[in-house]
Amino acid sequence: MSMTDHADRLIIALAQINPTVGDIPGNADRIRAARARAAAEDADLVVFPELSVCGYPPEDLVLRNAFLDTVQAALLALAAETADGGPALLVGAPWRFTDLDDDRRKLGNAALLLDRGEIHFVGLKHLLPNYGVFDEVRVFSRGPLPDVVPVKGTRLGIMVCEDMWDPRVSAHLAAQGAELLVVINGSPYEVEKPNQRLDHALPRVAETGLPLVYVNQVGGQDELVFDGDSFIVAADGTLAGRLPAWREAVVSTAWMRAGDGPWLCANAPLEPRASFEESLYRAMVLGLADYVTKNGFPGVILGLSGGIDSALSAAVAVDALGPERVWCVMMPSRHTSGHSLEDAEGVARLLGARYDTVPITQAMNAFDGMLCDLFAGRHADVTEENIQSRLRGMTLMALSNKFGPMVLSTGNKSEMSVGYATLYGDMCGGYSVLKDVYKTTVVQVSRWRNDHGRPEGLLGPDGPVMPERVITKPPTAELRPDQKDEDSLPPYGVLDGILHGLIENEQGVADLIAEGRDPEIVHRVWRLLNVAEYKRRQAPPGVKISLRAFGRDRRYPITNRFPG
Repeated sequence: MSMTDHADRLIIALAQINPTVGDIPGNADRIRAARARAAAEDADLVVFPELSVCGYPPEDLVLRNAFLDTVQAALLALAAETADGGPALLVGAPWRFTDLDDDRRKLGNAALLLDRGEIHFVGLKHLLPNYGVFDEVRVFSRGPLPDVVPVKGTRLGIMVCEDMWDPRVSAHLAAQGAELLVVINGSPYEVEKPNQRLDHALPRVAETGLPLVYVNQVGGQDELVFDGDSFIVAADGTLAGRLPAWREAVVSTAWMRAGDGPWLCANAPLEPRASFEESLYRAMVLGLADYVTKNGFPGVILGLSGGIDSALSAAVAVDALGPERVWCVMMPSRHTSGHSLEDAEGVARLLGARYDTVPITQAMNAFDGMLCDLFAGRHADVTEENIQSRLRGMTLMALSNKFGPMVLSTGNKSEMSVGYATLYGDMCGGYSVLKDVYKTTVVQVSRWRNDHGRPEGLLGPDGPVMPERVITKPPTAELRPDQKDEDSLPPYGVLDGILHGLIENEQGVADLIAEGRDPEIVHRVWRLLNVAEYKRRQAPPGVKISLRAFGRDRRYPITNRFPG
């Protein structure tokens, strides 16, 4: 069939893969494996995610010519393999191009069609996101509005991720005679992101009258996690297909049309959406699994206190890595209660993970003696509490150095927001799965995991992961006698509502007070949030869950006297 022939049947494979940034040979092999699978199902075209050849987001790697040369060599090799008469490939990669307007050499975020032994088409991302976690304007140049490309007798309008979020690109492609819109994406997960994607796809379909294929990557990359959740929207605006979230998939879809009617997808799966709790939990699991595995750590080690934060962190780790790669350590002090010892051991037993006890009382006594002359005449205060936390952090780091597992930090977003955490103590570690999860959500997700058992495909126990008392008892750091978190903080139900307003919604103090919140508490939380910025700059990375995660999304100055 020539490129101009009119086709009435087409098989498009959606390749929702998990690339690794910088592993260009490995990513190319993943593309080859997906193509082989699609070829066995007589696919005409295999569609991959945005920047799938190099991994997304590559950040400043794209500023290195050696990196771009390696990407180009991989593209040429993949293109040459399409001379075998098998399916064409639509892949994403950085691409050097000459801007015709100013005759300058630039770098674009490209969608490339590899077919019949060559790079047949290069379409450059027209709209570059420059907000939240995205700063593509820094490393990429905007491309012109893309041309329509014929593939197996069908005119495709190809867009790259952000191009779908604005009507200009799809309108241009429709005016050029596109018959089917195809969008390649590297769209990170947020709690509302799956709905947002569909909310932007539906207007593009309505405006153009064209069906739309949306392919997203899956997997973890540093603080970002990608959920896949690729989908197809029919020309009439109905959801015609959805791939599973949170795992790789290569799915061949059959398309047909009669005469000049729209293309219809006949056989795509329509996977159900997971609940809020399951999606959030799977985000944490996949983010940790890929961070540990892609960076070559043998496993993780964490302090198990008997509290809910460390229990949920341990459960996520076991579900992500398997119990044999998770090491739990209880480090009791003279203030540790008997029920904390029982609950920590109960968590490790339910998870099947290694469990050891390393008391820190002897080290606390050594510090008391070492500093007694300098501390003479002063009462014990937060200083002694922080020494305990730092002793635990040092113990975990020593075990990590000696045996290799990465230290997993266990603090939550509520604590990180207001500085209820100790630098070089409970904040130490290589990664934090709860960094973007508020305390009230920690409780909600822990209850869900205990009640619903192991989600499909995970590696932990198919049953409860923590004793019931861990979920129900009042939170405490146990750094002094009879200590409770609410001695230092507002109740978490109150605190988290204020924090969500200040962080996710960017509301002012006056706005929150106008909603009926206690003025004294709001002012106090705002002050604590700002004062703790210097701590958060030194915190480990963690899975982005919310609209405004610390680090990549929310970047406030440390020196800041704005009163709110």
